[in-house]
Amino acid sequence: MSQKRVVVTGCGTVNPLGNCVNDFWEGLLAGKSGIDLVKGFDTSDYTTRIGGQVKDLDPLLYFDKKEARRTTKFIIYAVAAATEAIKQSGLDIKSNPYEVGVEIGSGIGGIEILEEMAVILKEKGPSKVSPFTVPMMIPDMATGIVSIKTGAKGPNSCAVTACASAANAIGNAYKLIERGSAIAMIAGGAECAITPLGLASFCAARSLSTDNDNPKGASRPFDGTRNGFVMGDGSGIVVLEEYEHAKKRGANILAEIIGFGTTGDAYHLTAPAPGGEGAARAMKMALKDANLSPENIDYINAHGTSTLLNDKNESAAIKEVFGDYAKDVSISSTKSMTGHLLGAAGGIEAIVGIKAIQDNIVPPTINQALKDPDCDLDFTPNQAKEKEINTIMSNSLGFGGHNTVLIFTSVS
Repeated sequence: MSQKRVVVTGCGTVNPLGNCVNDFWEGLLAGKSGIDLVKGFDTSDYTTRIGGQVKDLDPLLYFDKKEARRTTKFIIYAVAAATEAIKQSGLDIKSNPYEVGVEIGSGIGGIEILEEMAVILKEKGPSKVSPFTVPMMIPDMATGIVSIKTGAKGPNSCAVTACASAANAIGNAYKLIERGSAIAMIAGGAECAITPLGLASFCAARSLSTDNDNPKGASRPFDGTRNGFVMGDGSGIVVLEEYEHAKKRGANILAEIIGFGTTGDAYHLTAPAPGGEGAARAMKMALKDANLSPENIDYINAHGTSTLLNDKNESAAIKEVFGDYAKDVSISSTKSMTGHLLGAAGGIEAIVGIKAIQDNIVPPTINQALKDPDCDLDFTPNQAKEKEINTIMSNSLGFGGHNTVLIFTSVS
């Protein structure tokens, strides 16, 4: 059975830099930070009080008042991003609903409702717990609600691989179309983990930057003074489509997805394998899937979390895979501006790569000041740069040793 080509026909996002792709992209190219003091709950006792939150998103654009009250934020973000992506795509889902699927990953899901109902259970008893608790909490419900809203009745699933969730969802969706199990997929990730418990948990793990007096400078991937990641919320969704189907209906094709690699470290709960061994294997797997050599990659959107271990080991993995060319390939971590969207990160970062291909611009890694000898590659410090970009790689690495890599290319 011949493999189908798979292209991107739509992108959508809500994230700390904006509630649409254009605002997001403009913010990245300007080197703008979406990080600020956390709003919505009291953080005075927290060691970290900063994060990248979604701003000014009206849920009533997507849900009626009754629905909105029983829908958690990560689902609202997914619906908003999917709505934009489908609109750009122009895909008529209802004309062929059984061949259009949804796969939206989330690392944590509706943690906000779990916190709220735990308090109600303790203070008021089990009879006062909402019957919507489980549907609002489980990570797969972003996929479920997007399916209900759009009428997509094809393959329907949810990847839960920590910070690689969105990338896994996109990769899984790509393979479904490639083998003929769907003609189109709505895929990506959604997350809203900046909640009292979510923030406290990462504070307790000592994973976060504590630069509370300098929110906009706190996320500094690959910099010699980095001291932890900054949490972010939002969603990034793409519409993937079988090439001939997209071409036949006259769709505007944004890029083609040609590579997917996913591996496990089998090493540690939270720390990456030494030398980024698992990440390196995922990059090699994606290159093999795409039938490319490392020299064919023009830009890498790195996982680049701003933690000591990730950035050092991801740099080592890139050197292992790319050899001498590692010094020449353009790299950046847009988490320096958005923070780390956890299970949604791979979704917005796939969109970054697609936009880089379209506009031939590498977005910067901001907050670069002090070089780290372990991170001595071209991380596009502080300023975006124009460059011909045909093919990009997007890295997503998660707690539990999940490593996922996507490759996109231009379509002539």
